[in-house]
This record gives sequence, C-alpha cells and structure tokens, in this order.
Amino acid sequence: MAKNMEMALLFDFYGDMLTEKQRDMVGLYYDNDLSLSEIAENAGITRQGVRDAIKRAEAQLLEMEDRLGLARRFRDMQAGLADISAAAAEISDFNQHQGASVEIEMRVSKIRMLAAQLAADE
Repeated sequence: MAKNMEMALLFDFYGDMLTEKQRDMVGLYYDNDLSLSEIAENAGITRQGVRDAIKRAEAQLLEMEDRLGLARRFRDMQAGLADISAAAAEISDFNQHQGASVEIEMRVSKIRMLAAQLAADE
C-alpha cells in the first residue's frame, strides 16, 4: 500500500511528463484501482503489455524523482509546516500558563494562519 501511495504521489508530480498512453494506464491502475487484466481488455492489448508499460512508467517516475526531488521537497515542507504548527501550539499553551500576553497570542495566531495557508496552497 505504501508503494502505491508513493507512486500515486510521483504520478501527481511527474505524470504530465509521461506519454499519454503511460498516463492513461498508470492513472487507471493507481487512481482508478483497475487490475492489469481490466486495463488490458479496455486497451485491447495483453496483460503483460500493460504490466510492462506500467513498470516502464514507474521507472521513469522514480528516475524523475531521483533527479528533481520535487516529491521529497513536498514531504519535507509538509513535515516542516506540521512542526511549525506544533511549535505555535506549544508557545500558545506556554503563554496561557505564564500570563497570557495578547501580543504573543496575536503572533501565534498569525503563525498558525500562515502555516495553514501554505499547507492549503500545496
């Protein structure tokens, strides 16, 4: 399952760089969860032909990620935003226990808002 999620993420980032036929097959396989046999029947080719096309596309997606690293950077940014949000929550909690500075709470709210906007833009 994790491999499927990884391929789906790579497909989101690099799918447009595949041929139309590869995009269709990979999309049907990962996004629509069709079997190799179902795809083969729809495409009018053998199951082995579909498997080979998907494996080639997967190799290309992995190679693009190795070269460009966009999916890795995306995951790193998501983790960083989660860390920022958690730190803001800790600051807010600490502030509440240490005198409840309105100025600190306003800045914490701004940090949370910016982190949420950045996460939504991804």
